Amino acid sequence: MSAETRSTSSEQSVATGDSQDTGDHLRRDLSNRHIQLIAIGGAIGTGLFMGSGKTIHTAGPSIVVAYLVIGIMLFFVMRAMGEVLLFNLNYKSFQDFAADLLGPWAGFFLGWTYWLCWIATGMADLIGVTSYWEYWVGSKGLAVILAVGTLLLLLGLNLLTVKLFGELEFWFALIKLIAISVLIIASVLLVVIGLRAPDGTQASITNLWAHGGFMPSGWSGLFAGFQIAVFAFVGIELVGTTAAETKDPVKTLPKAINAVPVRVLLFYVLALLGIMSVTPWDSVHADSSPFVQMFGLIGFGAAATVMNFVVLTSAASGANSGIYSNSRMLFGLAHKGMAPRTFGRLSRSGVPTWGLVFTVVLVGGSVILTLSSSIMAAFTLVTTVASVLFIFVWSMILVSYLRYRKLHPGAHRESVYPMPGGRGMCWVVLAFFVFVLVLLTQEPDTLAAMELTPVWFAILGAVWAVVRRRARTDDSGTESVQPGK
Repeated sequence: MSAETRSTSSEQSVATGDSQDTGDHLRRDLSNRHIQLIAIGGAIGTGLFMGSGKTIHTAGPSIVVAYLVIGIMLFFVMRAMGEVLLFNLNYKSFQDFAADLLGPWAGFFLGWTYWLCWIATGMADLIGVTSYWEYWVGSKGLAVILAVGTLLLLLGLNLLTVKLFGELEFWFALIKLIAISVLIIASVLLVVIGLRAPDGTQASITNLWAHGGFMPSGWSGLFAGFQIAVFAFVGIELVGTTAAETKDPVKTLPKAINAVPVRVLLFYVLALLGIMSVTPWDSVHADSSPFVQMFGLIGFGAAATVMNFVVLTSAASGANSGIYSNSRMLFGLAHKGMAPRTFGRLSRSGVPTWGLVFTVVLVGGSVILTLSSSIMAAFTLVTTVASVLFIFVWSMILVSYLRYRKLHPGAHRESVYPMPGGRGMCWVVLAFFVFVLVLLTQEPDTLAAMELTPVWFAILGAVWAVVRRRARTDDSGTESVQPGK
């Protein structure tokens, strides 16, 4: 089938399809407002708020280079994903186009790996929630109880409607956006007035190079910071799982993706430069959030408390995203015969109840990690596993794009949202991912976690050998929508 025919037929099926509001169809209840803030929430996660303490401690001011490079590379992943999703409006997520373009095996491996990605990410977020509660209550045991309560509250809200998920992410992301903007403005003001902290250090832009240089730990320190830096971006592809529940994907998805570079510059580079200008990088503790530390170190206790609330909501937002995306991924797998049929059933309000419950139960198991080891050790373990798995997911998106270009050579020229750089840029980003994986083998803590991931793919291979005979084309649908409306 030609690209022209394929695109036209997909538009017609979405525009005039007879799918009704039955228990088998996801509903297009997420508006442009929701999608834009979900995209922001995906770009700002626990990896930035909590993990940046370790990256600053490891690499010093040069860590902003790592965040900038990773952000640029992932922008091209997003553009590839956007072009393919808009090529066929029947695709509900990148799992769908991988299964269609590469084969059912790709949908199976990508879908279940993305599910595990968010289980690991949800664990990291819950560990973050525990850490932030502990900041206030001073007891790890009570903090764990409050973290589990937070998770159960998110489950209850997600069980109501998908629109409520969108509202939660809207407000969570808005809190992050306002907080980081205030932090940047505050850091500029503190540098201008030259505020001196109780320990004698003065807020100054010279702090970026006066404590051992811009790269105090050299190239090795910069490279060592990549692990948590990569994890900071997990979830950036989240808008690719909302395609089936987006009111106007043709307009909404490109707008959300195009804003990624600005978000990276604002939320990562400027925020971290601001923090390290006010508090020298060697004063930042590796085991807690530098966003909270900055105000604490300069004696603003009340501001530190407010920032702790912000990072708590950020971690809760990450857990909320994981609950949502995992339930939708299980829904798609179930409708392809690749997961238990129970996960493919929707409640009267149009949400996959059992997928939500199953995800929360597994994520809740991370409290064991916080009780059995230090919070940062547990955080490093699960974030490394998540980073490796997300690199696989992002790579599969690029490989699917390359396959799409081979099968439909004219589609890129006629695309409403063509990826800049095309196939050549795909290979550049894939090479970068190989480079990051090599870096993860250089540190003992990240290597230990990385060695666990091949076990997962071996398990998937064994399960696929059993379920491949009953795997089928996706039999689920979405509410019909007129493109552009």
